[in-house]
Amino acid sequence: MLNNCTADTRLACPFKTCHNFKIKEMALRACGFIVFRRPASCVPPPDNIEYLLLQTSYGKHHWTPPKGHVDPGEDDLTTALRETKEEAGLGAEQLQVIDGFVQELHYEVQGRPKEVLYWMAELRDPATAVTLSSEHKDYRWARLEEACTLAQYKDLQDTLRAAHRHLEAQQDKQR
Repeated sequence: MLNNCTADTRLACPFKTCHNFKIKEMALRACGFIVFRRPASCVPPPDNIEYLLLQTSYGKHHWTPPKGHVDPGEDDLTTALRETKEEAGLGAEQLQVIDGFVQELHYEVQGRPKEVLYWMAELRDPATAVTLSSEHKDYRWARLEEACTLAQYKDLQDTLRAAHRHLEAQQDKQR
């Protein structure tokens, strides 16, 4: 089954054929946030930015931003907000979604295609506590290079770096 997606439908399309993949089965779809905070007001940007990573309590205990699968009938951004609340205890009222940033990752999990959409959100109060779900055993706030080391996977490292560049570009516009 081939699907001819337009730019308008690309994010909603569950088929890989429109993304230059030759996979005909539906991909698992997940959404989440690259959550960051600026804890040190005396440190100049971008060195004052820390990213939230959660360590899974299953498998190889990898580190990842909060994310999860889209429920039937749920839109992607709602999924990202719900999963961030469920996995890290951070609700929409505690987050400021950053305009103009969304990253789409494609990879396989146990032989099945998976796509993940990440938005970016700043924690409004950097002192807000993280409350982990049972899906995770630890969390860490890390500056970019440490976050990339923890992330392990190149596509996630690239996403973290893209988020950081986006924040730097926003900072440059404010000068």
